[in-house]
Amino acid sequence: MKTNQGWKKHNYDVRPGIKIRGKWHGKTYLIKSKLGSGAIGAVYLCESNGKHAALKLSDNRSSMTVEVNVLQSLGKVQGNRLGPSLLDVDDWTSPTGTKYSFYVMEYLQGEPLISYIQSRGQAWIGVFMIQLLDVLEDLHKSGWVFGDLKTDNLLVVSSPPKIRWVDVGGMTQMGRAIKEYTEFFDRGYWGLGSRKAEPSYDLFAFAMIFIHVYYPQRFAKGPHPQKMLFRKIDEAKALIPYRSLLKNAIMGKYRSSTQVKKELVQIIYTAQRKRQQQKTQGQSVKQSALLLEAGGISMMAVSYYVISLLFQ
Repeated sequence: MKTNQGWKKHNYDVRPGIKIRGKWHGKTYLIKSKLGSGAIGAVYLCESNGKHAALKLSDNRSSMTVEVNVLQSLGKVQGNRLGPSLLDVDDWTSPTGTKYSFYVMEYLQGEPLISYIQSRGQAWIGVFMIQLLDVLEDLHKSGWVFGDLKTDNLLVVSSPPKIRWVDVGGMTQMGRAIKEYTEFFDRGYWGLGSRKAEPSYDLFAFAMIFIHVYYPQRFAKGPHPQKMLFRKIDEAKALIPYRSLLKNAIMGKYRSSTQVKKELVQIIYTAQRKRQQQKTQGQSVKQSALLLEAGGISMMAVSYYVISLLFQ
């Protein structure tokens, strides 16, 4: 992943307990803890008027302006279900005299995608695949590519369980060069495509996300990257029903998230019909359980999505 060495040397300006007061709007934010950092800046959990929020701070004003524009643009797309709501934008001069730009957004409380699936079962794979494709579909239609799409940027919020993204740092306008990426999820690193901002770039990362769920320790690409990825897909039992779809995404054979979603819904629908047929034919409970174990296809996925999506 690209890093900003200039940002690192300023980390001492922000620590738990310090108060950041905006230069223009005058709002004050009490820093509680650091949530994460990236190429452009760092994100902190903060408190203002008794409410928690996420504050991103950086000394790179131009890049922050781009991110704010992205959030404002996405806030107009289908009720802003793509990510966190933008709450404030301002500047701050630290006690050491360093000038920063910051923006404040909704703080999303959730669980990382990998741990959620590990603790609750692979029956959620199909559900989260479709949810993520829904998000990408809306994002691409609005003229943006996620760019730095990875498991670290995804949370599962509850009631009902739903995927939300938490960082816009890598988002890039369609047609431009990807500005921020993480090697493991980047098709350029694997030698399987360019870093041009287009739907297929995000769809490669989509496939890598669900590979990563079953290989939390990121592996090296080796001398034959494509064969390595295909082997990892084949060896993950839970990914059996999705093998063809994931491999096609890896190879850049899909032009849109809509195309992938329709194929995925058909996979889920077909698997569910087979399971129901097995039950009506009086086959053993063990056989049905094996299908569920191997495929991770849940009734929830079918009931929640198939009826609404299959006939679009």
